[in-house]
Amino acid sequence: MTDYEYILQQAKKAHYSNWNDEELRKCVDMLIGLTHDQLFSLYTSKWLKGDKLMKEEVFKCLFADKIGKREERIKNLSTDELIEEFRDKKSGNVSLIRNELKSRYKENMGDDRVKITIAFKESSEGDQAWVEHQERKDMYGE
Repeated sequence: MTDYEYILQQAKKAHYSNWNDEELRKCVDMLIGLTHDQLFSLYTSKWLKGDKLMKEEVFKCLFADKIGKREERIKNLSTDELIEEFRDKKSGNVSLIRNELKSRYKENMGDDRVKITIAFKESSEGDQAWVEHQERKDMYGE
C-alpha cells in the first residue's frame, strides 16, 4: 500500500469517526512524499470534506513554496507599502500583513508606529482595540 493509499484510507475512516492523534500525525508526516497530483487529489477528496485540520496540512504541502514566498515578500515591504495593502481588504494578505504590522509596531518607536496606529484606528474594531491596548501599555508601563 502506497503512502497515498494509506492516507486516503485513514481519511475515509476519519470521515466517519474522528482522527486518532497518532494516525493524524503519521499521515501529516507522509504528505511530504506525495506528488502534486496526489496532494491535489487528496485536497479535493470527499473524504476530507469538512476535515479542516488535514485539509489545511495538505494545502500547506501543495502551496509550500508560494506560502513561503508570500511571507518573505510581506517582510520585505516597507511599512507604507504594507499599510496600503492592509487597507485593500481584497488583497488576500490582510491577516499576514496585520501580524507584520503588529510586530513592527512593537519594535518601532518612530514614524512607523504612528503610521500603523493611524491605519489600525481606521480599520476594524478589533484592530482599533488592539492599538488602544498597546497605547495603554505604553502609557502605564503594563
